[in-house]
Amino acid sequence: MYARHLGSTPQTEALPGQIANSAGGFSFAVDDWTRLDRFLILGSEGGSYYAAERKLTIDNAACVERCVALEGLRTVARIVEVSDSGRAPKNEPALMALAIAAKRGNTETRRAAFAALPRVARIGTHLFHFAEYVKALGGWGRATTRAFSEWYLSMDPSRLALQAIKYQQRDGWSHRDLLRKAHPKTDDATRNAILRWMVKGWDGIGTVPHEDPVLVKIWAFERAKVTTDRKELIRLISDYDLPHECVPSEAKGDPAVWEAMLPSMGQTAMIRNLGKMTAVGLLKPLSASVRAVVDQLGDVAAMKRARIHPLSLLVALKTYQQGHGDKGSLAWAPVASIVDALDAGFYSAFKAVEPTGKRHLLALDVSGSMGSTAIAGMAGITPRIGSAAMALVTANVEESHAFMGFSHQLVPLAISPRQRLDDAVRAISNIPFGATDCGLPMAWAEKNKIPVDVFCVYTDNETYAGSIHPVQALQSYRQKTGIGAKLVVVGMVANEFTIADPADAGMLDVAGFDTAAPAVISDFARG
Repeated sequence: MYARHLGSTPQTEALPGQIANSAGGFSFAVDDWTRLDRFLILGSEGGSYYAAERKLTIDNAACVERCVALEGLRTVARIVEVSDSGRAPKNEPALMALAIAAKRGNTETRRAAFAALPRVARIGTHLFHFAEYVKALGGWGRATTRAFSEWYLSMDPSRLALQAIKYQQRDGWSHRDLLRKAHPKTDDATRNAILRWMVKGWDGIGTVPHEDPVLVKIWAFERAKVTTDRKELIRLISDYDLPHECVPSEAKGDPAVWEAMLPSMGQTAMIRNLGKMTAVGLLKPLSASVRAVVDQLGDVAAMKRARIHPLSLLVALKTYQQGHGDKGSLAWAPVASIVDALDAGFYSAFKAVEPTGKRHLLALDVSGSMGSTAIAGMAGITPRIGSAAMALVTANVEESHAFMGFSHQLVPLAISPRQRLDDAVRAISNIPFGATDCGLPMAWAEKNKIPVDVFCVYTDNETYAGSIHPVQALQSYRQKTGIGAKLVVVGMVANEFTIADPADAGMLDVAGFDTAAPAVISDFARG
């Protein structure tokens, strides 16, 4: 009878090297570099089931500070890499981390962080966010002033003019506020005129276009604000490629106005306004406008240049397919070809994945903690839903795979890569849940003699309900089957926990919804 106490440890007791997790069990701690990745990609917006947003943000900020103190240049390089390549759903975590490096690092690190500002704060909204983080971290100094000044002086004038009209204020900051602090100086007449307009505006716009080919865009924006002639507004939009942010709200109920905006509309704006364009009657089945939208969604290179993250497409798919927004009264009849294009676009937004021929068990944590809050603050996309979507990326390229869901028990999942993404998401949303036992996938495969090369476990790592730790279950599976199975832990929350033993080279941590994650999993499976 004593034998039952040997060879396994309940998850409420610690193995060597483990720490207490938030659920009452024990997990391993990821190193600060892994946690930095999780924060940069997943953020802390909305918190998690176990941690409020404030606590999770403070904990992650402390992690960033440790990375900055240990290797400041490496930290800045990582921030730039994740942000610039579009690997994260939102850019705010990268902006906050860069501000920490700029204000808390040594001289070399601060210099590198400020030099990286244009690559991380690529648009005016990003710059306003960064200004607010700088304010929270101690305010402005000479290095900060120079960095903001350089942001305005290094940008091509035509792009600066677009920034001026498209992104005017956010977080209590405007371009006028920043320019009055930064005081950029230049001999470029066109650039000076743009900066002067940001601070003081223009008098007497008139009806005659500005003679300068750059400044004429600002003239068109000012003219669009005051014209009452619908035809003139449409002409201004078409002739000067005015973005939708520059079009008066009262004009946006007119399908002809949206038709004028669509050819030059950025992919991000297009995706966010699919419901509106359908509701006003622009997007109708078999129309030229629908064809244009579908073509844009299928342009993989353009979507990557615009840094369209797959999570943004998943949110758009979920919202558009349901036919109404989560707020307000706007409703529409979804166009099937657009739903299909969003579905296809989701998969193509990830880095290309080559099939490995390995046998994958895709195990999705469907416990209670995975069904709360939202990934990166993206409405309606819980870690549970996100894990199903991510697993489908692997399932679409790996012929030999099986889906299982687990909480306190294992549940076969009736989802398939042949399903459309929104159908699979609905299936995972309706599964009953309970406590968390991350050891179940390995224990089940051993008991049922299922040959598995790679266990992919999508979880928040808050495991506590099992009679054996996941690492012990994997070791037992390897021993009993003779298969050198690997474990990939896809962390769906930016906490410090993992079920993977950092001392085992056959286990790997990746951050959920990193656009590179499926390809990294494939490389790891291949060896």
